[in-house]
Amino acid sequence: MEVGKYYHVYNRSVNREALFKEPRNYLFFLDKYRHYCSKHLDTLSYCLMPNHFHLFVRVKADQEEYLVANAFKNLFISYAKAINESYGRIGSLFQNRYKRKEIDSDAYFSMIIAYIHLNPLRAGLAKQPEDWKYSSYPALIGNQSTQLRRKEVLHWFGGLDEFIKFHQTCQSDDDARKLLF
Repeated sequence: MEVGKYYHVYNRSVNREALFKEPRNYLFFLDKYRHYCSKHLDTLSYCLMPNHFHLFVRVKADQEEYLVANAFKNLFISYAKAINESYGRIGSLFQNRYKRKEIDSDAYFSMIIAYIHLNPLRAGLAKQPEDWKYSSYPALIGNQSTQLRRKEVLHWFGGLDEFIKFHQTCQSDDDARKLLF
């Protein structure tokens, strides 16, 4: 992962088993993510799903690729060890190595954020993006303190109203839905 570039990072659990078995697991993962990754990455959006996750990040300046890779490695090892210990399981929790895709166009930037936030709707876990509390959408539309790059994301869309409208359009527009779902 190169400095200053944007990436969609994602992974799922082995055998699609529950990665997050209860609410405290989601919060623990986010805490470990902040601990290991926030000094290396700016987070623009995320969504944690029962058996997988999505992150949209930018590599901060002065970061070496091995430092970012090591941060993710430590996150996954730490989380897997805790889950294994808490639930009496053994072995790998995550499928292979995490995947990453560079986001290299303006259109893709907008669509990946909507894709991430609308994932719970596609899975039938929520009716509106603000209903899924394990995504960045509620924090991005709210006014509470956050480590997300809220101002940058909202500015990209032209403000809060346009950000919300874009997500609504993607939910209802058939062409956008084909791209997202």
